[in-house]
Amino acid sequence: MTWKSEWRKLAMIAVVFGIFFYLPVGTGRFDNAVIEALELVKWYAQKHVLLCLLPAFFIAGAVGIFISQGAVIKYLGDGANKFVAYTVAAVSGTILAVCSCTVLPLFSGIHKRGAGLGPAIAFLYSGPAINVLAIIMTARILGMEIGIARAIGAIVFSVVIGLLMSVIFRKDENKTNDAELKIPKDEKPRALWQTAVYFAAMVAILIFANFAKPTDTTGLWYTIFQAKWWLTGVFSALLGISLALWFNVKFWKVAAAATAITACWLLLSPPPMALVLGGVVALSLILATTKGETGEWLGESWWYAKMILPLLLIGVLVAGFLLGRPGGEGMIPSEWISSAVGGNSLFSNLLASVAGAFMYFATLTEVPILQGLMANGMGKGPALALLLAGPALSLPNMLVIRQVIGTRKTVVYVSLVVVMATLSGMIFGMVIK
Repeated sequence: MTWKSEWRKLAMIAVVFGIFFYLPVGTGRFDNAVIEALELVKWYAQKHVLLCLLPAFFIAGAVGIFISQGAVIKYLGDGANKFVAYTVAAVSGTILAVCSCTVLPLFSGIHKRGAGLGPAIAFLYSGPAINVLAIIMTARILGMEIGIARAIGAIVFSVVIGLLMSVIFRKDENKTNDAELKIPKDEKPRALWQTAVYFAAMVAILIFANFAKPTDTTGLWYTIFQAKWWLTGVFSALLGISLALWFNVKFWKVAAAATAITACWLLLSPPPMALVLGGVVALSLILATTKGETGEWLGESWWYAKMILPLLLIGVLVAGFLLGRPGGEGMIPSEWISSAVGGNSLFSNLLASVAGAFMYFATLTEVPILQGLMANGMGKGPALALLLAGPALSLPNMLVIRQVIGTRKTVVYVSLVVVMATLSGMIFGMVIK
């Protein structure tokens, strides 16, 4: 053994030992930050894993198994018609009301299947950013100007950032294109409309199971909210029928699962979360006992889950420790941020963009948080900057993106979002006083 080769290990041990030796356990801020981190992870597990991530994992797995790779490359590949590819990617958020973490399995699925980097990035940004209900809430609560600016900015951002990523990493895309030319034509075991119905059912389950309560207790949005679990059940039934008719699943399996869940609902009246968990377990058992591509669907979904879920939970834990829950307090004092984002300076807009990029916002939670910050003096420019950077990014989101596209592309993507949000905030702040 030579000590020269052991110095690095010794240094790492010394650093870790020093961290634990001087750990400020017992101080109010540190202890509170630990509690905030654990509370945020608990809240995330209760509110997002079952209702958001598990359906997203199944959809991502289905993309990998049932969507023709040739079709993905044709419509979203780097050689596809740019207008079609970026239009589809940019407006996807109007349908998918998902957060920055729920969109990750879907992004991973289309990227793995052959979507070009530009359209895939446009989809990644637009998924959580272009949320119709969130934009309406922004306009009603924070002002029409910010609501309109958020809607326009989110659509423009998704396209511009996607195009810039495609140009910056053109060499990588050219290598992908060379491989795409060798892909054989995919067989079509079922009609396109049948696959479309199947995917529409899963997307509808994801949307309605996570449909947030609107601020108004009247109107269309509130009516949908009141009927969300009935709608979720209808589309779950449609998914089961689709599997039985077109995906080689025995009808008796679907009927048995539906009967068990319905009986449980009528006799025991469990909370909707328990019914969702029962549906996930039933679907998993059906897929695990089915051969062929339908059986492979479960394996593909599990691959996404084991790749993404641990990184997300670690990221949520770290974000909670540093910044706390929405409205809470982590190691970084919230007054530092709120006091620094007044006015419309470059620093205030940049700080709002960076803080938004690293914080975790569940769908719609950014609006009341910003309402409180603006009441304490936050400028309209920094508010827009945070709205354009925050919902689309978070620390957990960044960890998973790095796993999918690598460190270099992740750094460039995050930097583009932060820089564009900062500039947009400054321009908006100058125009709207």
